[in-house]
Amino acid sequence: MEMASLNVRTWDVPFRIGATSYVIEAGLVDNAAFLAPYVQDVQLVLFDLPDGPSNLPDKGTTNRLAEIGAQRDLSYTVHLIEDLQCRPSRQCSSADELHPSLRSAYEVIERTRTLAPWAWVAHLDGQEARASQFNLDVLREWWRQAGEAMRQVSAWTGNAKRLAIENLEGYPVDLVTPVVEQVQAGRCVDVGHLWLDGRDPTLHLRAAWRRLRVVHLHGVSDDPNQTARDHRSLALMPSLAVDSVVHLLLRNHYSGVVTLEVFGEADFWSSLEALYASIRRFFDP
Repeated sequence: MEMASLNVRTWDVPFRIGATSYVIEAGLVDNAAFLAPYVQDVQLVLFDLPDGPSNLPDKGTTNRLAEIGAQRDLSYTVHLIEDLQCRPSRQCSSADELHPSLRSAYEVIERTRTLAPWAWVAHLDGQEARASQFNLDVLREWWRQAGEAMRQVSAWTGNAKRLAIENLEGYPVDLVTPVVEQVQAGRCVDVGHLWLDGRDPTLHLRAAWRRLRVVHLHGVSDDPNQTARDHRSLALMPSLAVDSVVHLLLRNHYSGVVTLEVFGEADFWSSLEALYASIRRFFDP
């Protein structure tokens, strides 16, 4: 891959191409500064462990991130830390009764609001529904609780479309659809999770298209004995699989963010190269 091709701004595609804030072993600001010459968006991957380490950005950090964004045409997406859920049989809007996942979401949103993120990406906690083998009565209550949680978080974001609900591996891919439609939230389709579950991502990209805000793109290992099969280099995937996704986005003029959701320099560079090769195959078949 030629050096001139490393900057995705020269690729002439309708979507913004991004990476995570864990490409180099450094903090949020250093990763943003490192990535800014090459990508158009950085997904801030945050953690805040009880009585442990935290990388929640303070005002100085967000100010510096905003400066880098303004100087380099770099936008941000923010991944909320905890899977969203609401306390059973209660409204989610009472401040003294907020579920810890919602308290966490509120803090992250408030700390990153000045960055005007393209989206706040979130998971919905579906463990109880999965444990019931998706019993219909349990699902109805789960949809109710998930809807309450999403409405509250959407109010904090200021626009429901900027809350992008992501699909998780091991769950029915349409599990979140009824509540996303009800709340009119955005969608984040994680292509790698669908590949991991042996599903065709193009079907679900089309189904989510009206609300599609973010696409997560990463490879998966085909070795079932590996403990970390997910979030691997996109270069591990067959060209036909990558092309089916990338070419769908190009044909339909997708204008959201595509995040190469990998961690580490080697996987980032090889994923960027695999994405570039797929784009070139589209324009020069």
